[in-house]
This record gives sequence, structure tokens and C-alpha cells, in this order.
Amino acid sequence: MAVFTPLSDEQVADFLERYTVGRLQTLKGVPHGTENSTFFVTTDQGEWVLTLFEQGEFEDLPFFVDLLDYLAAQQLPVPGPVHDRDGVALQRLAGRPALLFPRMPGSHPSAPNLAQCAALGDALGLMHQASQRFTGQRTNPRDLDWLTRRHREVLPFLSDDDQALMRREIADYANAFGGVELPRGAIHGDLFRDNTLYEGDRLGGIIDFYNGCTGELLFDLAIVINDWASDADGSLNVARHDAILAPYLKHRPLSDSERELWPTMLRMTALRYWLSRLLVIHVDPPAHDITPHDPARFRTLLGRRLEAAPPELPDAIA
Repeated sequence: MAVFTPLSDEQVADFLERYTVGRLQTLKGVPHGTENSTFFVTTDQGEWVLTLFEQGEFEDLPFFVDLLDYLAAQQLPVPGPVHDRDGVALQRLAGRPALLFPRMPGSHPSAPNLAQCAALGDALGLMHQASQRFTGQRTNPRDLDWLTRRHREVLPFLSDDDQALMRREIADYANAFGGVELPRGAIHGDLFRDNTLYEGDRLGGIIDFYNGCTGELLFDLAIVINDWASDADGSLNVARHDAILAPYLKHRPLSDSERELWPTMLRMTALRYWLSRLLVIHVDPPAHDITPHDPARFRTLLGRRLEAAPPELPDAIA
């Protein structure tokens, strides 16, 4: 979240007249973002988050609106967008597409404990269970086809060993996943710790669905485990791994194919973020003056997944 397009109190007060959310009291820009302009808005009726979309595929925004509406209606801890007096959620403000959300409670967990991990696993299992019934469609923009196409662009910037590793891994993924149909549904696509909010051990919200798409549910789960359950050296922490997966499996048991491909999916999602961060540094610099994320973290994760098999999948919590 950040501010790339500044807004005045007057602009936002006029914007809020479209809704039934009360009168503007305070407006505060939120730093630390990478793509969109974000503001905390306080009115006499509550607290809200206003997002201006600065870049990306704007034609995909209706998918995000429909997905968040659907998940919120399933009583999941996601911020359903606020609709205006005419029932419309997606707006324009300062020449940008805009959405208004209720502000979810809590803060990001930098070092999640086991109770927080369990709360996430429970919510993600419920979300994946529900998302298989969501009818909206958006192709996963970071799937195996994307890896296959885009990795060639970063090869000149890598050592000989890393070039060989990347080529070998992608060939392995193509062989492993070719012709295999894994359970699919709407996925978050980027469920890192900083896309959640907690009040103590209670999960207050899952936010920032702008990588959301239709994809393999195992892909989403592997992203979570690689971020939430990895120690500083990249190895998997068994306690956090099990704390997430046991409640998840209660809601959505994995198929035989998913269990077989689980180690490969952990490797593929590690490479997915290694590649995306390399592309930002060497090929597709950000539109705004921000510091790109370090790719080395995910190169390390990939190495750890190759060195050791993941912990055995836990039994579901009864």
C-alpha cells in the first residue's frame, strides 16, 4: 500500500457522497506500497480503506469485485467492497479506478505464532472450499506457462549454475504437471504474512486480492507454506507447517495427485517469486520509485526445497 496519486480532503469528501458511509473526518495516506495508492478514511460512521489503482490490468477489476463480494457473503474474513447508493462498487476518482472497503481490524504478523498459523489454515481451507463454487474466471498470470515464457529474459543476468538450475526446474515442472488435473478454484495468489491482519491470535482479515485468479488450489497453499512456515535459513518449520495444514485439511483434504505433487509445487512457487523479483530488477522496473524485493530469499527457498523433502503432511484436525 502507498500513495502515488495524492488526494485532498475535498476530493474524498465529495467522493464519499456517492455512498452511505457518513461524512469525512480524517484522511491519511498509507505508505509502504508497490502498486496502488491507498488511504485510511475515517467518517462519522466508521473506518474505511480507499484504493486507487495505478497500474495493472484494469479490465480484471470486476473479477476482484465479484470475488470479494462472493467470499464476504460466505462469511469469510475478507473486505467486501462497499457499493454506492446505486449498487455499484467500482468507481473512478482522480482519473483512476477506485474501490472503497471497510477497514479490517489488526496488524501484519511479522513472526506468526502457532495459533495465528492455525487461524490462517482454517480460513484458507474454508476459502478454498467455497472458492471452487465461484463462477468468475481469470487466468493465473504467474502459472507454469508464464514461468516457461519469462524465465528466458533473466538468464543473461544469472550465473551459469543458476541458469542451469532454472532451466532444469522448469523442465521438471512441465513434466510433472503435464496432463494432470488438480482441483481448481479462485485463489488469492499472494497470501504472504503482510496480506493478513491479526488482533492477537485472531485473524481479522485477508486483504489485497489483486493477484487473485482462477488456478490450482495447491499453488495457493504452497505460496502460504513457503512464506509462513519457512525459517530464516529457508528450511521449513515443522510446527508452523503442521499448524497451518492440519486445520486446512479438515476443510479440504488433498487428492492423491496433490499429495504426490506437493514437493514439486513448493519448489515451483519458490521459483515463481524468484523469477518475478528478478524480472522487476533486470527487465520490468517498477513504474514508481520503490525498492524492489530481494530475489535471493526465494533462490534460497528453492535450494532448501531441493535439499530436503518437506515434512510429512499432517492428519486433519478432527
